[in-house]
Amino acid sequence: MPIEVRGNPRYNGHYVKARASPVPALSIDSWLPRKVQTMSDQLKELRVSNDAMDDPAELQRRIADEGYLFFKRLQNPDKLRSLRREMLTVMQQGGWLVAGTDPVDGIANVAAQCTEGDLSYTDVYHEVYKLEAFHRSAHEPEIMQMVEKIMGRPIMPHPQKIARLWFPKYTEHTTPIHQDFVHFQGNFENLTCWAPVGDCPIELGGLAVLPGSHKVDHVLDHHFSLGAGGLCVDTEAEAKTHRELDVAWHTTNYEIGDTLIFPALTIHKALPNYTEDKLRVSLDNRYQAVGEPIADHMLDPHLNLVSNLTWEEVYRDWKTDDMKYYWKQYANPVVARDKSYAEKGFAEAVELAKQGDPRAHLHLKRIVKRDPNSPFGRIAQQVLAEKGVDVAPVMA
Repeated sequence: MPIEVRGNPRYNGHYVKARASPVPALSIDSWLPRKVQTMSDQLKELRVSNDAMDDPAELQRRIADEGYLFFKRLQNPDKLRSLRREMLTVMQQGGWLVAGTDPVDGIANVAAQCTEGDLSYTDVYHEVYKLEAFHRSAHEPEIMQMVEKIMGRPIMPHPQKIARLWFPKYTEHTTPIHQDFVHFQGNFENLTCWAPVGDCPIELGGLAVLPGSHKVDHVLDHHFSLGAGGLCVDTEAEAKTHRELDVAWHTTNYEIGDTLIFPALTIHKALPNYTEDKLRVSLDNRYQAVGEPIADHMLDPHLNLVSNLTWEEVYRDWKTDDMKYYWKQYANPVVARDKSYAEKGFAEAVELAKQGDPRAHLHLKRIVKRDPNSPFGRIAQQVLAEKGVDVAPVMA
């Protein structure tokens, strides 16, 4: 069912619940920026699967057919509100939120804009990453039990938990169209569970999926892009050769507790955060059947290569021990990460940088700032020097 937002969902700077519409067509009122209104013409409402929550066979049929399952209030909103306060308090301490505001409101300090790939992002992100409640949230019974019903086998969360923390007015860094397998690998049956930590209307930039896109049954060509992961699928081009691809994006005005689940080949993207001053916070975790292959890098903390974060550092201030190194009790075959996807994206960025593409210049500057002595870092320095591009302006 499509989305309709009636009236202005913002009041005194806060979001209020939009009235549900019985009309089976999506419309977004004038409170959204014009660019979002244009984009919304192509959006459809996610199918809600709460009616099948106790029917594993139907859940398995739907995800096999549509490539996703969406649940309203699957996760406990009160627990997520508590987690939101913890996470945003750390971000405020790191300078990402306006000082003196209630962290729960997520009022961003726009001057502190940064994204994955910036050292300044990782400095704050890894402080959030150390929160015990953040890691424990992926193990809550409601999500674990649901994933097990969907898979029909004992499951485990990947050790590499992920949070997505996105600034407003930074739309060029929106997570691009992609399949998760290129980043997380292991096996095609892995499931991603995405959930906003707070209400997430379309304006704030939730996730959108292409239903049925997993039926291509292989990894599509990914190309260089800005945004998390740095790789993007050209769905318009792919649709010309894949009848499975109906390029009609499905999303919703997410509420706290809502959860979107999809396999590793489902094509999806984030929508831009067009708010004036709100930080978007979400959980982005992976689950797999016990005994199936897991890629070696998924056993490490997220973005550990940027600042060498170790599990010992993550666990240092935890109050309990029951979840530390929990994955070691399972006999999952560990496979080496296939780096060819990242290498191809980097090679394309290099070629684009040589042609003067400012997006590619920004990408290469970030690499130089992160790790100037790596093979990628040395190549990036050489290309930027040849183009006369100063590395200094990129966010440190």
